Amino acid sequence: MKYIGAHVSTSGGVFNAPLNARAIGAAGFALFTKNQRQWYAPPLSAETVSAFQHNCRECGFAPEAILPHDSYLINLGQPDPVKRENSLKAFIDELERCRALGLTMLNFHPGSHLKLVSESEGCQIIAASVKTALQTVPDVCAVFENTAGQGSNLGYTFAQLADMLEAVAMPGRVGVCLDTCHACAAGYDLGSDEGFEACFAEFDRLIGLKLLRGMHLNDSKGGTGGKLDRHAPLGDGTLGWKTFEKIAADPRFDGIPLILETPDESRWADEIAHLRNIAAGNA
Repeated sequence: MKYIGAHVSTSGGVFNAPLNARAIGAAGFALFTKNQRQWYAPPLSAETVSAFQHNCRECGFAPEAILPHDSYLINLGQPDPVKRENSLKAFIDELERCRALGLTMLNFHPGSHLKLVSESEGCQIIAASVKTALQTVPDVCAVFENTAGQGSNLGYTFAQLADMLEAVAMPGRVGVCLDTCHACAAGYDLGSDEGFEACFAEFDRLIGLKLLRGMHLNDSKGGTGGKLDRHAPLGDGTLGWKTFEKIAADPRFDGIPLILETPDESRWADEIAHLRNIAAGNA
């Protein structure tokens, strides 16, 4: 089974996320466990945790179908150790919030070297930060998201992701979420049959498909290799509907959250329904 869904709102409380996901016919979902544009938030209350877990059970969402995302403020690649401390504390807090909710993964953007160190050194700084956080908080897997290659952001190649995973050196505690828009922007030609197969062959060779813990299904307003991180509704961008139909039909992507982050929420229910029909072999 594929856990096809979207990154849903938590307005009113995180316990509303599973209800919002069910309302659009999702089989999985993503969420922020706190305001993504603030450094800190009060700890989750026992009542909030209980309500979230109750709604997940009632709506049929197991932990493996849920891919929470951390705050956009966090930069685990900040070269200045004093400035990096805020990001590390916030990342640890995000892991702890996931653990409190009974969730097993946290999706995050690796970070930026800010053009103050080399890319390879930046990757090592990120890996060291992730390792420290995972040693502090048990049970939750840190899921690196590939980036579009904008500015000084790292993790835009599978080789960089592989280097960071190897440096963390904690098997079972790390994984990767592949964002299709970011991959396209970084130069992976997912829109053609040959490029699609080449992309996942390279991912398997350098990282291993067993470490693919989720995907973000986003079309791309920019062209392949353009380094433009601009999501488009499915079928309205460079990748086209065929790319997402191939993902939905491919058994290699069973058992992981496949999450829409497309800009037109009014289309989510239809997009999810179409992809779930493809996955079920009904279209």
